[in-house]
Amino acid sequence: MKRKIMTIVAGAAGLVLAYFVVSGISNIIYHHPAEDTEAQEETETVVQGTEEARAAMTEDEINEMLADMKSTETAEAEAASEETAVIPVKFGELQSVNPDVYAWITVPGTEIDYPILQHPSDNSYYLMHNIDGSYGYPGCIYTENLNSKDFTDNNTVIYGHNMKNGSMFAQLHKFEDPDFFRENREVLIYLPDEVLHYTIFAAHIYDDRHLLYSFDFADPEVYEKYLQSVFDTRDMSANIDKEMTVTNEDQIITLVTCIGSQPNNRLLVQAVLTEREPGTEADTAE
Repeated sequence: MKRKIMTIVAGAAGLVLAYFVVSGISNIIYHHPAEDTEAQEETETVVQGTEEARAAMTEDEINEMLADMKSTETAEAEAASEETAVIPVKFGELQSVNPDVYAWITVPGTEIDYPILQHPSDNSYYLMHNIDGSYGYPGCIYTENLNSKDFTDNNTVIYGHNMKNGSMFAQLHKFEDPDFFRENREVLIYLPDEVLHYTIFAAHIYDDRHLLYSFDFADPEVYEKYLQSVFDTRDMSANIDKEMTVTNEDQIITLVTCIGSQPNNRLLVQAVLTEREPGTEADTAE
């Protein structure tokens, strides 16, 4: 009996000892954060400090800065320049803030009036980085380096967040309304020396596939079939101008944003290039 009791006691002691040994090794290997709160808080402070240092401008400050980048003297500049269109964007100043700025998009009838950026190597960079380089929302309106910067590709895909406060590409959702779609069909894209005029022909819900990876738009046959699929859309919620003709000889832009209630879908607003107009910046048109 004594021997049995001693065996049980020894076994229990062994289990306790094994627990502490394993616990110690586990703590060394995994460094459980719950047991190192001070170190965790120190790390979080460093990370937060880094982000705060990078977040040099608030969203309101960014919007105010962008508003200053559009000239208010367009009429005077138009009178001074009879042969070229006036570009009301201060590209030189914008590019001094961020050299990745290369164009500006304006969608009349909405508040969409923003620079377009393209990161040279990280195609998702401006999804979560602002024009001043700070991390977070609202990000920027941007294209990927799969597209050229001169809008000569058959389909240039332009991305922007669907922000709850109505900024960025949130107001693309206005084009889901048939009346608004009929009455607002223009998109303007400004380059440093050109104004590109587009006419909207489609606003429809699509799945979340990556368009530029899914379709070889440089292939005339693939491009033609893709365009036909847009015009053949039967979704009753889609707005498609089937009286317009868009062929594989045309260049289009596709504006893409999220749909809050449909995380696996995207809203596409698509427009065809109708005119490339030489332009001069307002500040230099004299």
